[in-house]
Amino acid sequence: MSPLDSTQTRPDSIQSTFKVAAVQMASGPKVAGNLNEARRLIENAAQQGAKLVVLPEFFAIMGMKETDKLAVKEQPGSGQIQSFMSEMASKHKIWLVGGSIPLVANSPNKVRNSCLVYNDLGEQIARYDKIHLFNLELGNEHYHEADTIEAGDTVVVVDTPFGRIGLAVCYDLRFPELFRAMKEVDIIVLPAAFTSTTGKVHWEPLVRARAIENLSYLIAAAQGGYHVNGRETHGHAMVVDPWGRILDELARGSGVVIAEVNRRYQASLRSSLPALTHRTLTLQSGGQTSK
Repeated sequence: MSPLDSTQTRPDSIQSTFKVAAVQMASGPKVAGNLNEARRLIENAAQQGAKLVVLPEFFAIMGMKETDKLAVKEQPGSGQIQSFMSEMASKHKIWLVGGSIPLVANSPNKVRNSCLVYNDLGEQIARYDKIHLFNLELGNEHYHEADTIEAGDTVVVVDTPFGRIGLAVCYDLRFPELFRAMKEVDIIVLPAAFTSTTGKVHWEPLVRARAIENLSYLIAAAQGGYHVNGRETHGHAMVVDPWGRILDELARGSGVVIAEVNRRYQASLRSSLPALTHRTLTLQSGGQTSK
């Protein structure tokens, strides 16, 4: 894992209260149809006052087979999915986290699972490539993301008018060391497509744990429902506050969850419980630890 990548200088003025939204979808194999649904949901979120909107993992395509995403992969900076995100961000004057989309990889038979961030001018200002690739062999469920996805190796944090935002995608949620490597972040965004099987037991406690241990707001966008390809995703898109409280949640189906971020409240929690300043162990290579 390469060193922390901070993608922008810290703004002089950080907003103290603002609304955020996590989008939930049940995407299918047609990019155009998925983008139309995402358009509707982004507009819904913006109309409710959200200034930061997060889309789910692979919001633009959930193919009939895993290799389908190779056919719609895009070059960085061009393509219909990236143009769509730029258009939506500038049109609605929002910061948009483009869930994740397939971008070209070093291997021609794979893609990068890339989370892109656009500012309210429609400019892409950050990119995170999913580091941890999902693998599951459980009953009739078989997932091997490494067959079609090339892993990233860089932790990404971006400075925004809303504070420092750390980027993660789905399976990353199971690896707390990734979030510790972000240093101190104010908001964590997590586009996801958790399986129904694992999500029933693991999703909520993992999302809340990452928020609690980092004293951060966590915006978890999700795929949620039955997909044309036969897959079932867990849903339960949610926004969680730094104390671990779920501020809003959607169990299944397409929709948005909206919540208010209060940075003064967050600061008071970090002052009352300064756990982030009490860390004494530093992870070293080989699994060793030292003070």
